[in-house]
Parts: sequence; structure tokens; C-alpha cells
Amino acid sequence: MRMGGAAHVNATTPAQGEAYNPPPDTGLVVIHADDDLLVLDKPSGLLSVPGKGDHLSDCLMTRAQAEYPQALLVHRLDRDTSGLIIFAMNPGAQRHLGLQFERRHLSKTYEALVEGSVAEESGLIDLPITVDWPNRPLQKICHETGRPALTRWRVLSRKGGLTRMKLDPETGRSHQLRLHMKELGHPIAGDSLYGNAASAPRLMLHARKLTLHHPTGRQIIQFEAPVPF
Repeated sequence: MRMGGAAHVNATTPAQGEAYNPPPDTGLVVIHADDDLLVLDKPSGLLSVPGKGDHLSDCLMTRAQAEYPQALLVHRLDRDTSGLIIFAMNPGAQRHLGLQFERRHLSKTYEALVEGSVAEESGLIDLPITVDWPNRPLQKICHETGRPALTRWRVLSRKGGLTRMKLDPETGRSHQLRLHMKELGHPIAGDSLYGNAASAPRLMLHARKLTLHHPTGRQIIQFEAPVPF
């Protein structure tokens, strides 16, 4: 199934007036660490990087640098998305990893629970995304000014009015998976921006797997974080 046309959202920090209650700092969940890479499993509800203001200073990067002062940002996840985040441990690795993201030389797999029973088994969503400036942090679909956004999806199971989905984004737009699932007619459960926040205790979206080339040696390596829902 290939889709085209509609409207969407983007937010990595709390909207104006929204409380930020990060999860307790119980220690980093380290998936892998070496001289080039630090791979962490981020909990839902924690910002990847600091927001504006002292009340938004608690984030995964701050917590990581308390233990690994040399850790450098490479990419980020939405606050309410859990799962794999990679930090570079030196500037050379940061440049190498940044280019892999930019040139799409790595692959990312997410798992999600979406509202309703998805009729088809798999498909491709091709809907361009841009910022909805008057309604930030929301994003929207726009065929005139939107940047290309592609998401491949496959149904894993259906149960209790929810569908478990494997999501493979081929691009990395802000809120891409959340908006694309909304446009599919099945918003991610617990999504306060694009669906019904009351449908789940959290945003049911998890960055499960990441495959990339190691900055040293260039061998292909794969990391996985268990799905917590």
C-alpha cells in the first residue's frame, strides 16, 4: 500500500505549558560501549537533549555525559519514544556516524502498537513532511513544501483492538512514524499529539534495532534493545 496526501505533527520537547516529568535516574542502560561508540536504551519520557530552560535540563545526553564526559551527540529520539540512541566517543566517530545518518548508510527498525486492526499485511507510506509553524511542535503533510518521507511497515500481530507493527523509516523526519501511522488511519497508541493519549500508558513506539558501519574497521554491526511493551 502506498499513500499520498494529508496532515501531521513534530515535537521533541514539551509543548508550551506542558509539564515535563522525566523518569527517575536509575542509571544508564548501556547496550554497547567502546572507544568510538556508546549505545544506550533511552526510556520513554526522557528528552534526548536539553530543552530551553533549567526545567528541561534533565535529558539522556546530560545523564550520559555524567558517566562518559566525552560522549557526543549523533542523533536523537522524541521524548516519548524509547529505544536505541548512539553517541560518538570522539569527534572522528561523530563525523563518520553523522555521514551515515545523512547518506542513509544505516538502517533503523522500530516496533509500535497502533490503534485498531490494520487490514493489510504490509505497505509503504510516501508522504512529505514539514513543520506546522502556527502549531509547533506539530508537523504536517505538505506536497508543496514538505521534505520526502518514506516508511515501510509490516504487521506483526493483532490483539485486543491493537496492531503490533514493524516500522522501517527510510528517511528521518521529525515525528515521521507518528504522523505516518496517523495518516494510515491507525495512530500509535498513547500518542498525545496524533492520536489518543488515553489509549496506552505511554507512547507505544520503540527504536528496537540499529545496523551501521563501525567507525573503526567499517565492519557492519547491529544493536538491539528489547521492546518494553
